[in-house]
Amino acid sequence: MKTRIYLPFIALALMATSCNSKKEAAQKGGIQIANLDQTANPRNDFYQYACGGWMKANPLTDEYSRFGSFDQLAENNRSQIKSLIEDLAHQQSQPGSVAQKVGDLYNIAMDSAKLNADGVAPIKGYLEKIEALDNRAVLSECVAGMHRDGFGPFFGLYVGADDMNSSMNMAQLYQGGLSLGEREYYLDNDDRTKEIRAKFEEHVVKMFQLAGFTEEEARKAATDVMKVETRLAETTKSAVELRDPHANYNKITVAQLKKEVPGINWDAYFTTIGLKDLQEVNVGQMAEIKTVADLLTKENMDVLKSYLQWNVINTASSYLSDDFVAQNFDFYGKTLSGTKEMQPRWKRAVSSVNGVLGEAVGQMYTDKYFPAAAKERMVKLVSNLQKALGERIQGLEWMSAETKAKALEKLAAFHVKIGYPDKWKDYSSLEIKNDSYWENIVRSNHFDYDKMIAKAGKPVDKDEWLMTPQTVNAYYNPTTNEICFPAGILQYPFFDMNADDACNYGAIGVVIGHEMTHGFDDQGRQYDKDGNLKDWWTAEDAKNFQERAQVLVDYFSNIQVLPDLKANGELTLGENIADHGGLQVAYQALQKAMAENPLGNDENGFTPAQRFFLSYANVWAGNVRDEQIRLQTKSDPHSLGRWRVNAALPHIGMWYEAFDVKEGDALYLPVEQRASIW
Repeated sequence: MKTRIYLPFIALALMATSCNSKKEAAQKGGIQIANLDQTANPRNDFYQYACGGWMKANPLTDEYSRFGSFDQLAENNRSQIKSLIEDLAHQQSQPGSVAQKVGDLYNIAMDSAKLNADGVAPIKGYLEKIEALDNRAVLSECVAGMHRDGFGPFFGLYVGADDMNSSMNMAQLYQGGLSLGEREYYLDNDDRTKEIRAKFEEHVVKMFQLAGFTEEEARKAATDVMKVETRLAETTKSAVELRDPHANYNKITVAQLKKEVPGINWDAYFTTIGLKDLQEVNVGQMAEIKTVADLLTKENMDVLKSYLQWNVINTASSYLSDDFVAQNFDFYGKTLSGTKEMQPRWKRAVSSVNGVLGEAVGQMYTDKYFPAAAKERMVKLVSNLQKALGERIQGLEWMSAETKAKALEKLAAFHVKIGYPDKWKDYSSLEIKNDSYWENIVRSNHFDYDKMIAKAGKPVDKDEWLMTPQTVNAYYNPTTNEICFPAGILQYPFFDMNADDACNYGAIGVVIGHEMTHGFDDQGRQYDKDGNLKDWWTAEDAKNFQERAQVLVDYFSNIQVLPDLKANGELTLGENIADHGGLQVAYQALQKAMAENPLGNDENGFTPAQRFFLSYANVWAGNVRDEQIRLQTKSDPHSLGRWRVNAALPHIGMWYEAFDVKEGDALYLPVEQRASIW
């Protein structure tokens, strides 16, 4: 299922610091000297200076392709959640209760003996059903059934807010069907990409063999899969092209869709997924949908069946026997990400329970670990950041009074969510049984899909959460004009009830400002205060914005992330703008806070301004493998952690003052070359 939201951070993980040492560090101003590399010059490599000690103390283990502050915090959260889940797993609970569902699903995921005894059996019937397809007339219905079951062949459908009428939900078709995610993996011809393609094809062969196919059958199937997915990739939009909301909005009637794309039996498709009387739909990427229709009408049936069977094997592999799980990890973990060792079973089981019963787990988590005082302080922080952003908007020299007025209206209309939802999701209709791990996942997919489909044509629920409370992340959603900060991220090193304002504004304050700025980045600015895709800028202001944003595009596109690879400034523009704005807004809010409660130097001599920037950098502390760098650079809209520090701060004037950065220093950037947006 696709939800169009702006995810500012990728869950990375946290610092394994004892509670006492965290509290002691916070009371001393929050800066832990052990995190620093004092042999580094902050004016030449601020990331190394601020994070070098942490990186040395937290080397990558075989389990990770990257490990940073986000990951460390996520690990702490996972251990806490494990204890909550295991308590339920070890007791007899009332059948049908949330406790029974949580406990039983965890036990099923942990039962390696049953999983290995079952082998391919849980999906055998599905594979045979596909093999028995004997005419094209049933393909559209088959694809629809697979979508509802949780597979993703060819394309996808989700129900979400209509960008042009954001108070109402509508059905939306979008491109999909690529096992490697991005089109470049199929079309680029550099040595590394060709190597990945070859290893992917061998992976497909091995997975088919595990599913009971002969080597000859498996090799033919792998060739078929590559043929179909390469065809899809040829008309799939790139990650950069998907950033243009207008170019991906094409609302038409179902009658028009039938005329424009007759190769798909839309009546059969929509009826099967539960939208029999659908009248209109947004076709996000029409070219790819037409390619699907061409494949369904012209491609050899055996080729199509191989592709559909691969979707079953690939999607279900994580919930089958250990040989499937290991082979899946061998390619997606080792080859693509560089991870050397699979996570232990209990971690995978906890993640699965989180995925299926996320809000039920979140309710337990927040009841035990999220104090009301933290929410109250966050409410005040958000209010202060809103005021600071409003002041910055009012002070912009490049924006007209007309556009400023509408920008301030949008800022005032932000819907703020902190900690956890006011109303929890009802899981009473979800059944967890002791048949097979995979069958429970399918029932969960039906539960989620049917709830989503039921929203079509109905008002948007602006109180619905798009992340679980235990998630170490945050988001801005343009169609509801909301910013959300789950309880999971409201902990050290992002937020510390014992830390002073300089540290909290540098960490969670920038996170808050980052999310707010997403409402005014290259995508978010195209939505008005009500969440509608609507141009509320004067032509001159829009031109000024684009020229100023281009400075960041050009700057980040020149960063060498590997000897043979540069960053993608177009793909990461939204996140880079949000970091740029978040830093400035949070710093301004800190100055206002210090006017009421002045701060001095800490015991290490760091000024409030220095603590602010060091706290910001510590959020992005981490180690990462080259394979993961390559993967993220192809597909991730976020810059790598090192560059969210070393490439963001040279555009922030206050940082130069805080660390006395001057011409001749490696990170110095002349004023006229710095970005100046928000």
